[in-house]
Amino acid sequence: MSAIYIHIPFCKQACHYCDFHFSTSMGKKETMVRALLKEILLRKDELKGEVVETIYFGGGTPSVLEVKQVNQLIDVIYANYEVVRFPEITLEANPDDLSRNRLEEFSKSPINRLSIGVQSFFDEDLKLMNRAHDALEAKQSIKEASRYFENISIDLIYGIPGMTDGHWRQNIETALAFNIPHISSYALTVEPKTALAHFIKKGVVQNVDDEVAERHFHILSDTLMDAGYTCYEISNFGKPGYFSGNNTAYWQQKKYLGIGPSAHSYDGNRRGWNVRSNPKYVRAIALGELPMEVEVLSKTDKYNEYVMTGLRTIWGVSLEKIGVSFGEIYAKHIGERAKKYLEAHLLYLDGDTLLATRKGKFLVDGIASDLFMVNLS
Repeated sequence: MSAIYIHIPFCKQACHYCDFHFSTSMGKKETMVRALLKEILLRKDELKGEVVETIYFGGGTPSVLEVKQVNQLIDVIYANYEVVRFPEITLEANPDDLSRNRLEEFSKSPINRLSIGVQSFFDEDLKLMNRAHDALEAKQSIKEASRYFENISIDLIYGIPGMTDGHWRQNIETALAFNIPHISSYALTVEPKTALAHFIKKGVVQNVDDEVAERHFHILSDTLMDAGYTCYEISNFGKPGYFSGNNTAYWQQKKYLGIGPSAHSYDGNRRGWNVRSNPKYVRAIALGELPMEVEVLSKTDKYNEYVMTGLRTIWGVSLEKIGVSFGEIYAKHIGERAKKYLEAHLLYLDGDTLLATRKGKFLVDGIASDLFMVNLS
């Protein structure tokens, strides 16, 4: 099984915290769609023998596309790839794009899952982040979307400067009131060269606080798990039957094809990424060229990636699999390195599977990096 990701590199305005690739120049949308269609065709042999089970429109803001453009992209995938009978087809959308008419149009397309970029239900947070919608639009978009779609996810951000625990609890309770089956939630991260990083440096906005973010994560995790959600990956919470197939493909090292500027691909042995420039991408595709850099993964790369992705999920890291897939040196290495985290109750063993404890979940990226192997091929 495999996945296809399509990057739509357009946004109405730049969020202050975002370092994803996008343009606010909407005049080139049709040109970009033509390039995306051609890349899908150029790469059709890369997934030969693989069945596509998820199609994901990310960005950027895919909901700025016309429905007919989304349908064109889906149609060319169906015409050139083997797709399961009932694939998960997700569209990321911003609340300000989800009018009743637009939702009705999308509901008549093959899209069967919406991921709505709410981020917060408080206007002061949305203004700080420079989001294009307000709190009322966020609530109305979910209410309207629920009339047309059953499978809905929303994004929420915690650890925002000035956000109190009570404020964060209200965000979670507001989300739960809509009875949506999936919530993705991330700590606000200060990326270099973003407006947020500039504001913090100038003292306009206070810096993020890791202790606050950790506390918010535990409030989130405890509240959602009590409400019947499973934290199947550190940032993703789903009710039974509603885990994101796209996200799961990434965390379980399934093959995926990344279409569009800046999109990443993975075939089990190589990782590739397209150029992070709309004009360069369009020019190359027009010439029938793939504007992609490729990295061949060593055994150590694959081991490190398995440890990183495994520890972030409910599936954990199988010590037996490490021994079989990577060899005794790797099995001995992780066994020795994990001891201090087991003793500190940040990790635990379930049979032969290494998993993060409640206390260890928020720290899991740092723990995983300490379990990495270096300097082996």
